[in-house]
Amino acid sequence: MADSRFFSVGGPFKLAELAQISGAVIERDLSHNMKFLDILPLSTAKKNNASCFNNRRYFKDFQSSNAGAIILDPSFISQAPSEASLLTSRNPYLAYAKLTHAFYPEKIFQENIHSGAFVDPSAKIGKSVMIDAGVIIKENVEIGDYCSISGNTFIGAGVKIGDNNIIGSNISITHCLMGSFNILHAGASIGQDGFGFAPNIPTHEKVLQLGRVIIGNDVEIGANTSIDRGSGPDTVIGDGTKIDNLVHIAHNVQIGSGCFITGQNGIAGSARIGNHVAFGGQVGVSGHVSIGDNVQVAAQSGVSTDIKAGMTVAGTPAQSAREHWTGLALLRKLVKQRKN
Repeated sequence: MADSRFFSVGGPFKLAELAQISGAVIERDLSHNMKFLDILPLSTAKKNNASCFNNRRYFKDFQSSNAGAIILDPSFISQAPSEASLLTSRNPYLAYAKLTHAFYPEKIFQENIHSGAFVDPSAKIGKSVMIDAGVIIKENVEIGDYCSISGNTFIGAGVKIGDNNIIGSNISITHCLMGSFNILHAGASIGQDGFGFAPNIPTHEKVLQLGRVIIGNDVEIGANTSIDRGSGPDTVIGDGTKIDNLVHIAHNVQIGSGCFITGQNGIAGSARIGNHVAFGGQVGVSGHVSIGDNVQVAAQSGVSTDIKAGMTVAGTPAQSAREHWTGLALLRKLVKQRKN
């Protein structure tokens, strides 16, 4: 069970309820109307717990698991523990994700503006908003209903934030228009100056950054990630995009909907990224390049030219993943032959 100091468990749920919540199908019911108290890893789950098998690396844990109910792909039914009830899904991890929300529902925020917060009189604050100690909200800010803003966060003048946003601690938000149902983790910095200078001798001239950051709906932004405001055009983050910790997104970048941007990525100014693009860790993207829809970029790749829609690329400079791995294999072969 998750640590009760940090998480409050919901339920319990019968097997039929687990199926309904997760969208999975009951393949085998050995529960005898028992209620399941929690959802746990395969290796630690007991008879009154549910679990999930979605990664072949944990096949041994799957076969030896004592879980009372297991979510799994239908192709593994014959290899499942004989005493477990089975819930089948073509996407077990999605079914698991839905059950985590059921077993550990989000807390309902109670309206409260802490006496240690500063809210400018001109700011418009929606209903059932929680504002923690040390928060500073400047003039003409608009915050929608059911938002939570944690301690020591700064929200600059004119920022507009929609409904149902969770904004963590020690965050700075300026020059930003934000939709609804977003999550911003601790230390994120949104809307600061982009890196814009006109080179000159002896002193480089700063170019004023006159754009905004536009964040859609259902976006998640990780801890200590920075998103610069545009220099004239806006920086845009599309609906449903998920951005990991320690990511830098420069001025004028446009990211489409449903993208995954994982940790330590750096995206240079004016890059355009399509919909449903996925980056592995430590990817670098050069300025002004365009990346099409449904592209996958392997970890530690360097994207310096445009990438067509649907491609999977790897390496530096990024190229077709097949070409990249074939080239590495040939290089290793040549090195081995030379040693011999």
